[in-house]
Order: sequence, then C-alpha cells, then structure tokens
Amino acid sequence: MALLELAMQGFSIFGFILFIVLWLMHFMSIIYVRLHLNKKSGDKQPYSKLAGVSLLKPLKGVDPNLVSNLETFFELDYPKFEILLCVQDHDDPAIDVCKKLLGKYPGVDARLFIGGKKVGINPKINNLMPGYEGAKYDLVWICDSGIRVRPDTLTDMANQMSEKVGLVHGLPYVADRQGFAATLEQVYFGTSHPRSYISANVTGIKCVTGMSCLMRKDVLDQAGGLIACSQYMPLRGWKFSMATRVAMQNSGSYSIAQFQSRMIRWAKLRINMLPATIIEPISECFVASLIIGWAAHHMFRWDIMVFFMCHCLAWFISDYIQLRGVQGGPPSFSKLDYAVAWFIRESMTIQIFLSALWDPTISWRTGRGPGRGGGNPKGGHCMHRYIAMVIKVGMSR
Repeated sequence: MALLELAMQGFSIFGFILFIVLWLMHFMSIIYVRLHLNKKSGDKQPYSKLAGVSLLKPLKGVDPNLVSNLETFFELDYPKFEILLCVQDHDDPAIDVCKKLLGKYPGVDARLFIGGKKVGINPKINNLMPGYEGAKYDLVWICDSGIRVRPDTLTDMANQMSEKVGLVHGLPYVADRQGFAATLEQVYFGTSHPRSYISANVTGIKCVTGMSCLMRKDVLDQAGGLIACSQYMPLRGWKFSMATRVAMQNSGSYSIAQFQSRMIRWAKLRINMLPATIIEPISECFVASLIIGWAAHHMFRWDIMVFFMCHCLAWFISDYIQLRGVQGGPPSFSKLDYAVAWFIRESMTIQIFLSALWDPTISWRTGRGPGRGGGNPKGGHCMHRYIAMVIKVGMSR
C-alpha cells in the first residue's frame, strides 16, 4: 500500500508539472503571437540593398488554386529576385501553368526546369536540384506550391536575415476558404500547431517546417548542398528566425478526410524521427485535463469532473485568443463554427495517434516510405531534417 501511495503521489506531482509546462506554452505562444506576428518589421537595411533571392518552387500536379498561388510570387514587391519553377515529370500539367505565367509576366526573372536530377532517394530534392544548381543569388527561398504570399512577404523575410541568422521560416497557417474542412484546418493551424511550434522556437529548440524557408546558399554549399538537407541539419551554429508574415497555405483541394490523413501521416513521421513523440497525447487538451484533474483531486480533493470542465473551458478560450492573433484579427467563421471545429479536432487526436502507431508506413504523393526505425522516410522532403526535439511539428502536404 505504501508503494501504491508513493506512485499516486508521484503521478499527482507529474500532473502538477504538466499543468505548469502546458500553460507556460500557452502563454509563451499567445504573447509571442501578439508581439511578433502580423507586425510590420523594421527595415534593417535599405530596400534597394536587400540581398538577391532565388526562389525554388517544387511543383507536382495542379489544383484549383495553383495559378492564383503562383501569381502572388510573380507580384512580389522586392528589388532583386528570380523564380525557379521545378517540375519532375515531362507530362505534368503544372508545366502548362508555368508556361502561361512566364508569358503573362515577361518582366519577372523566372525560369522553368523540367526533369529534375537524380541525386538520392528524396524525390523533392531530385526535383529541385536543377533549379538549385542554376540559382544565381546568395539567398535561397524554398517554398511549397500550396503557399500564397503578400507582396511584402519576401521583404519581411530578408529583413529577418541578420548577420548571425542562417535560416528564416514562416509559421504555417491557412488562408480563408469556404467550407467546414477549411475551418477545421484553420483552427488546428491557429491553435495546437503554433502553440508547440512557437514554444519550441522561443525556448531555443530549432523547430522548422519546409513550407517556406529562406536560407544562405553558401552555408548549404559548404555542407554538401541541397542534398545534405535529407541527411542532417546543415545550418548548425546559425540562428533561426521566424518571419512576421505567416506561411499561408491555400491548397485548392481539401476535406475533413484529407485533413485526418495528413495528421496521421505527420504523426507517423514524428514517431519515426523522434520516438519520444510517444508521449505526445498528454499535451492534448482532453487527456491533459484528465491527468491534471486527477492530480488536483488527489492533492486537494477537488472534484475531477468540475476541474476537467473548467480546465477545458480555459484551454478553449486561450486557443481562441491565440487563433485571433495568428489570423491578425477575427477569423472569417463564427464562434459557433470555432467551437464545433475545436471540439472535433481535439476529439480526433487519440484516434489519429493510435492510427499512426497501428500502421507506421508513411505514404506521400510521390511514394511510400518506411515507418518506425526507418530514419530517413522516402518520399519526405529535406526540411523534415530540421526537426530537433519538438513535441509536434507540421509538414507540407
């Protein structure tokens, strides 16, 4: 009995520590969003003297928003940049889209690379290699096809690239779109995801996704070039900085089933690359509230269900505050839509995690990769290797 009581006491202390850690993450994320995101960054150097940037754009297939997304890059307000459009397959319909945009914007320095170059098992790197080798500027911006940008996005990122910074990344978020599936994605990328992403970066943990990253080409070249990204982090020793503009995802193809599949795939990748991810569910609202509620009952004799409901309500409200900060104002959907999407998203977490454990095989658009113990998932992309000791992190589709 003494051993059981000791174990229960230890578990209640764990619940108390979990409470402190999770709410520190909440507050860090909310404060950072309020102070840093969607703010006009100060010009650290004259506009005309901003460093040249080579934009590498990996493309595969066409979705309803591809043209409008790509056009935002041709309309960037930046003094010196080039757009390098990379398509792997010669029969890919994205080629026609690229050719039309090249004709529509003859004044923009843009080129199309078709066929890729086989340098390893990572298909995204193979696709980008011709563009990377042809890049003429010192800064390289790798940005996914589903991202749309504001005219000042690149200026903001370049201003963050100070002397000791080797990589500038954007916090993933989702553009306003129609339908409940779009609301579900916005709620996730405005609440749970940035809480972990921002907390990691604020505490010095390098947590980066590959959706939108500006890097120093000379540093990459010294480490072995773009192909080195698939093996390890080639920017060790350099600081990472987060842009004030979010990486705005605007895929034209989305549904609740696609969102769920995406979450399961990411969970598989996190488990594969960081086995400690096995404890991730305790960072989710419902599981955490039960653990902390039991701890409060054991230590202070508080009612578990009353504490659970109050804790979930506080979590729900703080998530909404953070969502408004990431959005830069009120979201486009109603508070009722938020409540429903938030509840469904939180309810999905255990099922998503168990599904990832049940079948660890990772499926991408370009193929399937190994699961647990695979180390370097085939079909993933280079920026996955920038993950370092993170509770959860999102990847591109």
